[in-house]
Amino acid sequence: MALELKVPSVGESITEVEIGGWLKNPGDAVKQDEALVVLESEKASVELPSPMAGTIKEVLKKKGETAAVGETIAYLETDGKAQAPPAAETKKETKTAPPPAQSRVMPAAERVLAENRLKPEDVQPSGPGGRLLKEDVLRHVEAQKSAPPPTPQAKPASGDRGEEVVRMSRLRRTIAQRLVQAQQNAALLTTFNEVDMSGVMAVRKEYGEAFQKKYQAKLGFMSFFVKACVEALKAYPEVNGEVRGDDVVFHNYYDIGIAVGTERGLVVPVLRNAQRLSFAEIELAISDFAKRARDNKLTPEELQGGTFTISNGGVYGSLLSTPIVNPPQSAILGMHTIQERPVAREGNVVIRPMMYLALSYDHRIIDGQGAVSFLKRVKEIIENPVRLIIEV
Repeated sequence: MALELKVPSVGESITEVEIGGWLKNPGDAVKQDEALVVLESEKASVELPSPMAGTIKEVLKKKGETAAVGETIAYLETDGKAQAPPAAETKKETKTAPPPAQSRVMPAAERVLAENRLKPEDVQPSGPGGRLLKEDVLRHVEAQKSAPPPTPQAKPASGDRGEEVVRMSRLRRTIAQRLVQAQQNAALLTTFNEVDMSGVMAVRKEYGEAFQKKYQAKLGFMSFFVKACVEALKAYPEVNGEVRGDDVVFHNYYDIGIAVGTERGLVVPVLRNAQRLSFAEIELAISDFAKRARDNKLTPEELQGGTFTISNGGVYGSLLSTPIVNPPQSAILGMHTIQERPVAREGNVVIRPMMYLALSYDHRIIDGQGAVSFLKRVKEIIENPVRLIIEV
C-alpha cells in the first residue's frame, strides 16, 4: 500500500514550507516515528516522522523546493510490495526506457553527482524506467578512479579559486529579514558594563555537584542571568515593553527568550513566566531547548513571543559584541566570554574573572538612564548572587 506523506501544519499562519533535506532516500526502510525529512518554515525547522514502518517509494519534492501545507511530498510503501502511485497519477509505461540524458535522477544520486561534479548524462542509469540511482553514480566514480590518469596538460591548473553557491534556507532568510527590519524600524543603541563573576563561580563550585545530583542538570551561568534579568525588568518595566503603533505596551509577565545556535541558524525558544521558575526549572528547560533545537524538535509555538532576550556569545569565545534586538521586543542582553583581568579592589590590583555585558535597546521606549540603570542592576545581582535568595 502506497501511503501519501503530506506536509503537516507547522504553526499558525504558515501556509508553506521549504524542504530542508531528506534524511531518507527512495528504497530506504524506515521505522514508525523515524524522521524522514526536515521541513523549514519562516519560524522553525521541524522533522516529519514516518506515520508507520515501511519503505520510501518515491520523493516528489527535492531539497530547496517549497511545498504547501497538506501537499504530498513523498510516497511510503507500507507493505513492502511494489505498487504504483494512486490511480490519478498512474501512467502507462512504454517498453523502451528513455535515453540517459532524459533519465530521472533520484535525490541520493543527485547529491553524489554534485559531490563529484558530474552531470546526469555522464552516467548510465540502471533503475526502473531509466532512473539514475545512487549506485550508478558510485559505480561510475569507481570506474573513473581505476582508469589510467589523463595525459598531463601543458597549461597549469587555474588553482583553487572555485565558488560554491548555496541557497539560503527559509529560516536563514527569515532571520536575515528580521535583523534588517530591526535595524531599520527601531532606534537601536547599546550600552556596556562588566561584571565580576567570582560570586557566581563560588556558588557553582560549592553547590554545583549537589545541584546536579538532585536535579540531573548542571548549574550553569544562564539561570543566574535569567533570575537577575527578571529582577531588573521588574525595576525597569520599559525594558520589558514594546512599541505597538503609537502605544507603549508594558508586560506584567516575563517571557525570556534564550538564543540557541544551531547548524541552520539562531533560534530563540522562550521561557514562559520565567519569574515563576526555580534555578533547576530554568536549567532543565534551557538544556531541553538546546537538545531539541539541534534535533529540529522545537515547535513554532515555543519560538513565538517573548518580552526580552538573552544571548550568550561567550560560548563561542566572543569578548564583546552588540546584539540586535529581537522585534517586537525592545531590548536584548548580550553575555560574553569570561576572562581573567586585572581590576582594582579597595586600592589593590587583583585578578578577577570578568565578563563584559551589552544591552542593546530601542531608544524610542527606553532612554539612556533606564538602560544603564537596568544593566547596573543586573551587574549588582550577579556580583552578589545571594540577593537572588533574599530578594533585595
